[in-house]
Amino acid sequence: SGSGQPLNAAFDLFGRRWAILVVWELRSGTKTLPELKAEMGDASSSVLATRLKELTAAHIVRNQDGQYSLTTVGKGLLVALAPLHLWAKAWSASVR
Repeated sequence: SGSGQPLNAAFDLFGRRWAILVVWELRSGTKTLPELKAEMGDASSSVLATRLKELTAAHIVRNQDGQYSLTTVGKGLLVALAPLHLWAKAWSASVR
């Protein structure tokens, strides 16, 4: 983010297409790019590869020999997302 504000930088990173879903899909453990692609259907391999590079550069994801997993920082993000996940489930049920 050009503002220098950490929250703006996080919103910029996670607002990119598929970025937050990559993190969410890695919550269950290590996956390869083809495994992520299979779980994320509509995402192109090139976009996923770009997001994985960005998330790796941001220290959210690590890549060890083509195996992607969350770093400690990435796991902390999951903790932060847990209340939002609960809210989203309740919200989704309320608008049906």
